[in-house]
Amino acid sequence: MGDPAGIGPEITIKAWNALKHQLDYAFAVIAPPQVIEQVGGQVKTISSVSEAPNIFGKAIPVLPLDGHAAVAGQPSPEHAASVTESIERAVKICLDGKADGMITNPIAKDVLYKAGFEFPGHTEYLGELTQKAEPPYTRGPVMMLAGGGLRVGLATVHLALKDAAAQLSADAIVNNARVIHGALKCDFGITAPRISLTGLNPHAGESGALGMEEQDIINPAAHTLREEGLNVTNALPADTLFHAEARENYDAVLAMYHDQGLIPVKTLDFHGGVNITLGLPLVRTSPDHGTAFGIAGQNKARPDSLIAAIKAARSIANNRAAYVSR
Repeated sequence: MGDPAGIGPEITIKAWNALKHQLDYAFAVIAPPQVIEQVGGQVKTISSVSEAPNIFGKAIPVLPLDGHAAVAGQPSPEHAASVTESIERAVKICLDGKADGMITNPIAKDVLYKAGFEFPGHTEYLGELTQKAEPPYTRGPVMMLAGGGLRVGLATVHLALKDAAAQLSADAIVNNARVIHGALKCDFGITAPRISLTGLNPHAGESGALGMEEQDIINPAAHTLREEGLNVTNALPADTLFHAEARENYDAVLAMYHDQGLIPVKTLDFHGGVNITLGLPLVRTSPDHGTAFGIAGQNKARPDSLIAAIKAARSIANNRAAYVSR
């Protein structure tokens, strides 16, 4: 459900209106019914997600939670319990094999923190909730952003820039690249994945003149990965890695810090980008935007990214099923 005071309820209704006649994308919402009803959604409560396909063309199937409607644009920690319960129930439904994947609407981390939430975000929380189940390739979680024909994984995520540089390690790069390699094969159906690594510094350090992270951390990690048989580049200058011709040379990029990876994706496809969590035993996607409290309740929110996230989850689930059955 995401944060009920944000645009999640609105874009959910708009996504349902766009997809309600396409059974492949049938979904159920885990939320207090009034969260969807308060923004005009036509709701039908269900007791099992298996009922959703039969209802989807006529109403939004809702697996009800305890809770109440929010005031649009006014986040409150009182909704934190239903927000986290929605995530936990979705995880259990997927791990029990009752749904093919989960799509998460945006949450407000600061609101959850005030209620005692101890994880940096969805990605890390999902990693914790799924620890006892095995993924079909190297365990993550690794955050990937996809849009405009570009896929970018992140070596560091929600850290201040100075902390991202300090915490960058060869071990993290190696593990993240292994996860991305596995995901490209399993979740995206790419037989021989090609991964490019960005540098951390301008001009990828310019042979050490502008920083040593490329020489000391990134390139040794790339060497380790190539020894394992992965098709991975050394650190490349990020400012020349995302133009159209360069994008023909790889299937995914592993960027060293948050904005380095997100800026090109959002530039290429601002409204349709998707956040994908790799290396989990379930399929998870999310819109690549926040709660947008400033426009919540004003019927201004675009559902493009949520629709793209739903379609991506369907595609990944199909690819994963085919890969696992080989």
